[in-house]
Amino acid sequence: MAKVRCDWCKNNDLYQKYHDEEWGEPDYEDRKLFEMLLLESFQAGLNWLTILKKRESFRTAFDEFDYRVISKYSEDKISELLQDENIIRHRGKIEAAINNANAFLKIQKEFGSFSNYIWKFVDGTPVLNSFSSLEQVPAQTQLSQNISKELKKRGLKFIGPTTVYAYMQATGLVNDHLTYCFKHKKSV
Repeated sequence: MAKVRCDWCKNNDLYQKYHDEEWGEPDYEDRKLFEMLLLESFQAGLNWLTILKKRESFRTAFDEFDYRVISKYSEDKISELLQDENIIRHRGKIEAAINNANAFLKIQKEFGSFSNYIWKFVDGTPVLNSFSSLEQVPAQTQLSQNISKELKKRGLKFIGPTTVYAYMQATGLVNDHLTYCFKHKKSV
């Protein structure tokens, strides 16, 4: 019997793999949380499938998403990244990744981990929504607006409320699998 999935991933194998293995799964590991933060900020204004297709190139270009290394990128490294045809070559987003790595480190220092910080917004428990169609899934919520505002206060960039909501979905802070999807009622 075939698995019943959310409609958005049905026509692409890469989307299905991402849907089945990652999207909506609670993630508490700081490096993975930073990876998704970086990828979601690059996704702003683009299709997520574009980012998924370039994910391994991003991984190589951005030192395995090691925020400690990224925080120290120089102008030479920025120039190198701007020449890399395998990633999104947007100076503002590249500079934001470096800036965000530094802000990420400050948050880690203050809270012990970025995970401790970000999960406090949902009291450590994923929000489980019960949407039955894609049209019901919001692009942003009051919570994503609040988190975006807090992240911006802490210096992060390219992290508006829509990007934050996508980040929340990607890292499992919110589970927006549709009610008919096999992932909807999965225990977290």
